Amino acid sequence: MILAAGKGTRMNSAQNKVLHTLLGVPLVAYPVESARGLGATTIVAVLGHQIEEVAKTLDERFGPGCVTVVEQKVQKGTGHAVRLGLAPLADFDGLVVILYGDVPLLRTETLAALVAQAKRSGGLAMLTSVVRDPTGYGRIVRDDAGKIVDVVEHKDTNHAQRRIAEVNAGIYAAPAEFLRKATAKLSARNAQAEYYLTDIVAQAAATIGVDSVDVSAEEMSGVNDREQLVAAERILAGRIVAEHMKHATFRAPADVVVEASVTIEADAEIGRNVVLRGRTKIGAGARIDDGSILTDTVVGNGTHVLPYCVASDATIGDNNKIGPFAHLRPGTVLGSDVHVGNFVETKKTRLGRGSKANHLTYLGDTIVGEKVNVGAGTITCNYNGFEKRQTIIEDGAFIGSDTQLVAPVRVGKRAVVAAGATITEDVRDGALAISRVPCKQVDGYADRLAERYVGMKKATR
Repeated sequence: MILAAGKGTRMNSAQNKVLHTLLGVPLVAYPVESARGLGATTIVAVLGHQIEEVAKTLDERFGPGCVTVVEQKVQKGTGHAVRLGLAPLADFDGLVVILYGDVPLLRTETLAALVAQAKRSGGLAMLTSVVRDPTGYGRIVRDDAGKIVDVVEHKDTNHAQRRIAEVNAGIYAAPAEFLRKATAKLSARNAQAEYYLTDIVAQAAATIGVDSVDVSAEEMSGVNDREQLVAAERILAGRIVAEHMKHATFRAPADVVVEASVTIEADAEIGRNVVLRGRTKIGAGARIDDGSILTDTVVGNGTHVLPYCVASDATIGDNNKIGPFAHLRPGTVLGSDVHVGNFVETKKTRLGRGSKANHLTYLGDTIVGEKVNVGAGTITCNYNGFEKRQTIIEDGAFIGSDTQLVAPVRVGKRAVVAAGATITEDVRDGALAISRVPCKQVDGYADRLAERYVGMKKATR
């Protein structure tokens, strides 16, 4: 059960707090992933503010119906939220794990330990932590034997209780039947006039028993404002990079962002200020230099992406050399041993094995064969104002600098297009295509030009 009904007012945002992203993933998705990792048979999310938007996000990410949504129309506290969330579980008699939509740093192994403890004892298991500054947290009250007997919220603590350093993380695992009975008995007679979920702890202590599992302060940290969002993202990014560094090199680990869905193979090298997003895969021995941003992009083995390249929904083959300052847009597919150089942009374009476009070129809606050389300043004119059209450049062709290929057009095998040409019709295999204005030379022009300007200067004195 995931509690995510609040507005998150401290975010000062028109968007629900749990829809803000952490490494490209909405906050609310993190507890869902945790629940799936635990093998939950049913996942219930108790939502309130912007329920339609949150529910839509969950459906889009995990599939329609994967998460059962329950609405908490009026915010009456976490105890009330759990009572509502139990409604779809009327016939369920197993363990219920209670999580939160704004606590993204819990490790799967911590939650697995919590579930294991609840199964062993048959009672309520909860995560607790000893912190330096417990202000704002519910305090764990233990008896002389060290057993947990109660949790007291910060605003309800007395002077002695405020000195307690062990605090409640708010994460529980308990039998569903116990939760039904316990939440039905909750009262709102407290400083907040809310139904505190923490009040179930005293009930459990008197009936089924309470056990605790230690959790670090880092793991139980919630996200309530933008500063905490950035801090949590930094922590999660550090964990991800640390895992990859077991087999790959990161030149500046603290300055890199790698989303959890990214795959990095052995002996890859990642430079400074690199961002790897989505389903990006970096092949074995590949090198991604400083400042490059790759989204949903496959980079082949041994490929070198030079500094400050941007790629989205692209496939880059083995042993390529890309950039610097190249832009690979969606639909780009590069074969092996391809060079795409500085200030080259591609879109819906395929380059065959061994082909090169090294300088200042735009290739859009283009199929390039093998061992083709595309000269500097070449443009495929793929858009006529109404529709996109395709250019085909066949194997072994040579495209001279400053060429415009007006689609739809085909350049045949081993054909040569002269520099400065504008090609509006197909070029035959092996042919030379020239489209130029004849060069005219005027002898003595430099001297006449100089004389004219010298005369103009004398006239203005």
